[in-house]
Amino acid sequence: MKQHKKGLVVWLLTVVLLFIAALLAGSSGRSETVQEAMRDAVLHDSGQISLFELKAVNPGMISAFLVTAVLLIAAVLIRIFAIPRFKFQPGKLQLVLEEAVGLFDGMAKGSSPHRNRFMGAYIFSAGAFIFVGTLFELLGLQAVTVHGRPITLPAPLSDVNAAIGLGVLSYLVIASGGVAEHGPKGVLKALKEFSLPISMSFRLFGALLSGLLVTELVYYYVSLSFVLPVIVGVMFTLLHALIQTYVLTMLVALYYGEVSEPSHHKEKKVPADNA
Repeated sequence: MKQHKKGLVVWLLTVVLLFIAALLAGSSGRSETVQEAMRDAVLHDSGQISLFELKAVNPGMISAFLVTAVLLIAAVLIRIFAIPRFKFQPGKLQLVLEEAVGLFDGMAKGSSPHRNRFMGAYIFSAGAFIFVGTLFELLGLQAVTVHGRPITLPAPLSDVNAAIGLGVLSYLVIASGGVAEHGPKGVLKALKEFSLPISMSFRLFGALLSGLLVTELVYYYVSLSFVLPVIVGVMFTLLHALIQTYVLTMLVALYYGEVSEPSHHKEKKVPADNA
């Protein structure tokens, strides 16, 4: 017990000394202002990356490709090596996979009881992309911009283009449920929620961008760049990963269930003949 207390005291003293040193160091000496740094984090004017020497793209696109590749490779490996070894008494990996699949499958059945097999697969895929893509920025993978500056690859959905793409795709999936159940009339039912892809897109973009900007602001100043960025970055990232995954998948399942609900025609009661 005494050793644990001694170690805690040493750790706290180290943190305090680093913080004092950061305060004495002053500003970071960056050539760009904090406004320019945060603007570039949103618009990527000077932070674009060359895609196979063909075109300069936003770093979020590179992140999206990497996250998609990781998910596809993981799915193939699990299907080939893990699933054939599943047993009646599940192990740790099997238990995690079954809980994840059961969570999204139950969400699909509860929110959209009609035609929910496809919905369960879609919200599982979308949820996995949002969750893994949000945690991706914790890896801190580095790349080099077209101007030769190093840059940390951000979460894919912190790019407004990726957020809009996922929002529009989710809306098309919702509309497909109406068409599958009601035919061409189902399109009219889905068009009632024409603002849905906009709200989904900017909800994702705004939530993830806020965490990115807060972290960027903290890292900008040397006096705040010890210990605090780790706490802020991990906290914002984990919260956004969990909350945004739940919100988007739940909304898609709810709206899909609404537009794919069969029309119930009340049977006309035939009045009895008077005796």
